[in-house]
Amino acid sequence: MRSISRGWLALLVVAAVGLAACDNTVDDRNNPPTSPTPDVTETFSGTINQNGGATHAFNVNGGGTVTATLTTLTPEGSIAELGLGTWNGAVCQLVLVNPNATQANVVTGTVSSIGSLCVRISDTGKLTGATDYTITVVHP
Repeated sequence: MRSISRGWLALLVVAAVGLAACDNTVDDRNNPPTSPTPDVTETFSGTINQNGGATHAFNVNGGGTVTATLTTLTPEGSIAELGLGTWNGAVCQLVLVNPNATQANVVTGTVSSIGSLCVRISDTGKLTGATDYTITVVHP
């Protein structure tokens, strides 16, 4: 049986360790890491009447922060209920609610995964007539 000299054995060990350190991943210079999905901004607007309300559904693409801002509410000084909730295709189940929202008020929540959500604006007995609104929703 032939013996391998210690020099060759050391070289083989170094080569084996070097090969074991290699993996089969794609070169990162050709495939940079993907960045998180950017937030989506949606704008909903309309008019609600005294004792009325409006619901707008939207889909989130992953986990993160969801904000609903009552961008405009006219006539000036109007107060309405603004809420965020889950949407099942027919009903908005409110989870976070500001019952005394005025223009520029924000409702903020967190979602953990992909899903269907909704934003709702309604009169809680404080509107005196037709009220125009714009709601800006930012979500993943």
